[in-house]
Amino acid sequence: YDLMTTMLYQTSNIDEHLFCSLLKATKQYGKNFKIAEDTNRKALSYKSFVQKSYVLGQAYQNAFLKETYIGLMLPNALVNAVSFFALQSVDKVPVMLNFSLGQTPFLSCVKTLKLQTVITAHEFIEKGRLEHLENALKESKVNLIYLEDFAQTIDFKTKFEGIKKYILRSKPKNSADRTAVVLFTSGSEGLPKAVCLSHKNLNANRAQFLSVLGVNSTDVLFNALPMFHSFGLTVGTLAPLLSGVKAFFYPSPLHYRIVPELIYDVNATIVCGTDTFFYGYGRLGHPYDFFNIKYAIVGGEKLKTRTAEIWMKKFGVRILEGYGTTETAPVLALNTPMYLKEGTVGRFLPHIEYKLEKVEGIDEGGRLFVKGDNVMKGYILPSNPTVLVENKGFYDTGDIASIDADGFVSIKGRIKRFAKIGGEMVSISAVESAVEKLYEGFISGIVPTEDEKKGEQLVLITNNEKAEISEIKAFFKTQGLSELCVPKRIVYLKNPPLLASGKFDYQSALKILENQ
Repeated sequence: YDLMTTMLYQTSNIDEHLFCSLLKATKQYGKNFKIAEDTNRKALSYKSFVQKSYVLGQAYQNAFLKETYIGLMLPNALVNAVSFFALQSVDKVPVMLNFSLGQTPFLSCVKTLKLQTVITAHEFIEKGRLEHLENALKESKVNLIYLEDFAQTIDFKTKFEGIKKYILRSKPKNSADRTAVVLFTSGSEGLPKAVCLSHKNLNANRAQFLSVLGVNSTDVLFNALPMFHSFGLTVGTLAPLLSGVKAFFYPSPLHYRIVPELIYDVNATIVCGTDTFFYGYGRLGHPYDFFNIKYAIVGGEKLKTRTAEIWMKKFGVRILEGYGTTETAPVLALNTPMYLKEGTVGRFLPHIEYKLEKVEGIDEGGRLFVKGDNVMKGYILPSNPTVLVENKGFYDTGDIASIDADGFVSIKGRIKRFAKIGGEMVSISAVESAVEKLYEGFISGIVPTEDEKKGEQLVLITNNEKAEISEIKAFFKTQGLSELCVPKRIVYLKNPPLLASGKFDYQSALKILENQ
């Protein structure tokens, strides 16, 4: 099995521009193959998709001749996917802006790349209630391009040039090692950093996870994850479009009643998401909504037992948990139907080297470093706009991991998610898991704060009004956790801060504590 998956990866052409991969897929699967659809329910064939990309790309080239980086602030829909490839066709770099961020980190992203132009849409701004970001961009002297208006300016000459490119199958000039897209870290531990991923990085990761998951042209992938999220971009968008798998785009993963019904309606065989979203679908979905699902893939946060159980009992579907980072394009490890172990994130994908570095005070596992074709070119930091800090050698994930004899990876938590209490290292992730087990169904997050006596103390932020320290202490005892793990304070919030991915927003939580 390992030999075959490695061979599949090694024979994949990863040294290729993304737009060239799209042209190759058009030839391989046929220009009339319906490759993408969204809530408008007008499926695009490869021919239509590529033609639109060429014409829109030509228009972008004419309008933004001297700009390299172009911001995209669009919904999870066909217009976003076409705009992405339109920019690729003329060697412009799409900067995927996370519009779910607060105004300060959002503007930091814009300034990090010194963006002059951001492409958006009137309808999206209105429905997404993003007027505050729209106004902030205008105040920052950023040129806002609304697609409804821009489409009216595309003249006959531009359309002719675009169609001419389609007929001639014009290829972009950039090499596969050049930056293909800029994404941003979540900003949960500071201002977001710009992550530069090359064409080779993205094609490599696509080849890596498709070498362990068999897909074909009868599959349909349902993607409700935003394209500014590396999971939503690589797994949910690029992989299907470039591999002959029809993609269905839905604008929000938070519509827990609608998403299961649509998955049934479009006959989806693959669905991706985070644990938070999958739990919502599990609670509100009909037992038959996921009858056709072949792969249900979870990443971005730890898969909770309650989510796995509800999916197995209600739908008869085994969730495949994976692990990755934005910096690795993103997938590093994945459980598969062939190799699956509960409580782990699966085994490393082909051609990913790793090493564990011992961390003082942590007995099990070590700090995980990885290396491979999918690892980013480097960062552009908010403190040094537009300057690429290249990633050389192994990339430090910042996660504590252990790997068993069969190669299954267990993530113990982030190195920054360990608190030093009374000289002992305490895993905040382990504390959160125990709290979630005790108070199932509630949103909870643990934030470490300074403590004069013990160095640090743990604060529980939750929307459970009845949470009590004495109850937590007694439960932790039954779980074999020491008293050092017990939160010293509980802060009740009706709506605890969350990121767009559904993860707990620790930066915002820390600010709330500081302001109290």
